[in-house]
Amino acid sequence: MINIASMISALKTKNYIVLLLTFQLLTTPIVWAQTNYPQNYFRNPLNIPISLAGNFGECRPNHFHSGMDIKTDGKENYPVFAAADGYVSRIKIEKGGFGHALYVTHPNGYTTLYAHLNDYMPKLQAFLRKMQYQNESWTVDVLLKPDQFPVKQGEQIAWSGNTGGSTAPHLHFEIRNTQTEHPLNGQLFGFQVEDNLAPIPERIAFYDLNYSIYNQTPSFKELKRKENDYTIIDTIVVNSNKMGMGIVVNDFMNGSTNTLNFYKAFWSVDDSLQGSIALDDIGYDVTRFLHAFIDYSSKQKLDTWVQLLFRLPGNQLTNLYPYLNDERGAISINDYKAHHINISLIDAYGNKANIGFYLKTTRNPNPPMNCQQYKPNTANNWLGNNIRFTIPVGSLYDDVCFEVNEKTDEESYSNRFLVGDVNVPVHSYFQLDLKPNKLIPFNLRDKIVLRYSDGKDEDGKATTMGDGWYHADVRKFGSYWLTADTIAPFIKSLQKVGANLSKVKELRFECKDDLTSVKTFRAELDGKWILMEPASGIYTYIFDEHCKKGKHQLLITATDENKNERKLLTTFVR
Repeated sequence: MINIASMISALKTKNYIVLLLTFQLLTTPIVWAQTNYPQNYFRNPLNIPISLAGNFGECRPNHFHSGMDIKTDGKENYPVFAAADGYVSRIKIEKGGFGHALYVTHPNGYTTLYAHLNDYMPKLQAFLRKMQYQNESWTVDVLLKPDQFPVKQGEQIAWSGNTGGSTAPHLHFEIRNTQTEHPLNGQLFGFQVEDNLAPIPERIAFYDLNYSIYNQTPSFKELKRKENDYTIIDTIVVNSNKMGMGIVVNDFMNGSTNTLNFYKAFWSVDDSLQGSIALDDIGYDVTRFLHAFIDYSSKQKLDTWVQLLFRLPGNQLTNLYPYLNDERGAISINDYKAHHINISLIDAYGNKANIGFYLKTTRNPNPPMNCQQYKPNTANNWLGNNIRFTIPVGSLYDDVCFEVNEKTDEESYSNRFLVGDVNVPVHSYFQLDLKPNKLIPFNLRDKIVLRYSDGKDEDGKATTMGDGWYHADVRKFGSYWLTADTIAPFIKSLQKVGANLSKVKELRFECKDDLTSVKTFRAELDGKWILMEPASGIYTYIFDEHCKKGKHQLLITATDENKNERKLLTTFVR
């Protein structure tokens, strides 16, 4: 039983912050789901109940998920409505990412985003098409004035779809702070969502924080469950006086099997709070720090998201940690006694899971790693006979054991260089320079590609050349080498041979490049540009007023990053 009087008295001591947070956690956990955000100001952007396929703060490749993925029953073309009064402030169309996206700015300081759409309402669609044909560009990113397209709450603005980086039909919906443009946790704005299910933790990972996270393999312990309480049956014995924990956990909502993420986490030792996490307000400029929020190596090796209940030295997401007992939120134990560890996980609707177990140390420290260390807070240089680079300050999240290994490659224009460890993340781009070890013919000097492999997949990018070195910006560790690229993208018609085009509504072509990427794609119908929409290497033209009935000539031109060009000329009758 909590002695409230003694806790209030303790608030006058130097530990009042820790005790206050612990008191609130123990007595009223649902308070952590409350914010100053307006409640019930925004309506559901669809006319079907909200069922989530993804939520704010979920771990995704290279980023935190920034909104609510609202299910559309596996279908497209549900009407999408303005969540509140405002004006359409931006329209953006891109090949990946959000695909067709629309932004509405509201007078209360927030902006809503609606993404993976199919089409917009007719007046917006007409405006968009006119701009695309004027600019002869399918890609659009335009800012609009308040008086151009004002909208009222509940007014239809678009239809849902599956465009961009979407893998199934749904509506990606965000609420952003208009001034900072940071996405906020949309579940905190009072939407009616049926969810009385607590997060479900599966495993706890343990780390020795005397050493880099990249110089060790964590110890995983399975959790035993009884309703919403979890435990590790045996006392955990560690060889360190400074520990960190990671957690494998999923959250769910009623009626859905899609995995979500928790909202807040707290961890304590003997009822003394050590640290907390709150997943809210994550800007796109810092979302790549997800790699420091998780155990990146475990994701690469085990395909498992382990969310760290401590902060890595190079993690700049300081706003996600409302409280840390030190700079990292470490668990410091300096005796041989067993100490009670408690972890609480709370979702945005106040559903809570508790984890409790005992931990003690043998105070028999692990041996230090003997290797060349690269540091997060310094610029790290490497200069060899045929390779050089500088990893900028702030590009690493923790100390890294680093080396470069060279291997002969007779079929390439350089040897292969294994740079660092593919299981260690890099935050910022850095210029990697390679010098060829054999003569490159003059006609190939502007066709050199920097190839990359992580041991599983390969890709490449065009280079620039100067002083006998070939340069490219990279952001991964792995194997790099130089080859030539003289092969243009391939273009393939997806229409059946002899198809009667009078009975179809569209033309489709596949266009991809093997070594780099398709940098430009242009389609001309009877000598005039037409709009073809790309999606996963497929380009589609939907017949419109630009293609009258009769015989037509279509010319498609595609180039890759090395300016290798291919043309396809075809005729058809509509």
